[in-house]
Amino acid sequence: MKTIPLPIPPTKSKKHSWQAIIGLLFALLVISASLYAFLYLKHDHTLTDLRGRLQGASALHPFGTDHLGRDVLTRLLLGGGQTLGYSLLALGAALLIGIPFGLIAGYKRGWVDKLFMRIADAFLAFPDTIVAIVLSGLLGAGIGNLVLAIVIVKWVSYARLVRSTVLSESQKDYIRIARTNGLSDGRIMRKHLLPHIAGHVLVLASLDLGKIILLISSLSYIGLGAQPPTPEWGAMLNDSRPYFQSRPELMIYPGLAIVSVVLLANMLGDYLRDRFDVKKEVQP
Repeated sequence: MKTIPLPIPPTKSKKHSWQAIIGLLFALLVISASLYAFLYLKHDHTLTDLRGRLQGASALHPFGTDHLGRDVLTRLLLGGGQTLGYSLLALGAALLIGIPFGLIAGYKRGWVDKLFMRIADAFLAFPDTIVAIVLSGLLGAGIGNLVLAIVIVKWVSYARLVRSTVLSESQKDYIRIARTNGLSDGRIMRKHLLPHIAGHVLVLASLDLGKIILLISSLSYIGLGAQPPTPEWGAMLNDSRPYFQSRPELMIYPGLAIVSVVLLANMLGDYLRDRFDVKKEVQP
């Protein structure tokens, strides 16, 4: 008698486990740095001391001082709050705009869907960075205008993702049954469609966070984002550029901070993508 081997239950990948741990450490690091910055920092990030400018590391200034005598560690931690905070703000605003647009366009179809697709095609005709630079230049330099430009650029990708998912899900039997039972369109979208798009949106948002951080830092570096004396990692890179040969660490600190946070955010996004995108169906 031929025996049929029992299926082996899938095991959790060590790679996925390490990515989850790194993502958790990233979140704890951000929370701890923010609490430390607001509760325990003893230096005023805007206070200048020209007599103590460009000092090296010391007990009073662990990372030294910048070209205006300001404490680098204080500005680095507060700059992280600025960069991460405004990145999350831009990401959240893009989600709040893109998800409803994609839901309505994918569910209603007709002229609503056609109008949305024409708008989306207009935004996708140019790279995100170019459009953000142009919008920031037209709106004027400033972190608020930069966030607005990023929201205008980024909401389209979330709306298109939601729309494509809704188009696929709305053809399935459980949606037809819900319509037959007399459920309103709003209830169907809220109770049945939103849970199916949540995982996909979360994956895209986590992968997009690193891109938004880089976009805010790079545009602040060229003067379109945070303005002096606001501490921000990209602006700190620009301020320290003339002193790279004498004090290279002034550029190394914010540069390493940007690279580390973006890398950790991308690793967290990779974990979430593997977590939510794996097909659960068993093949016959």
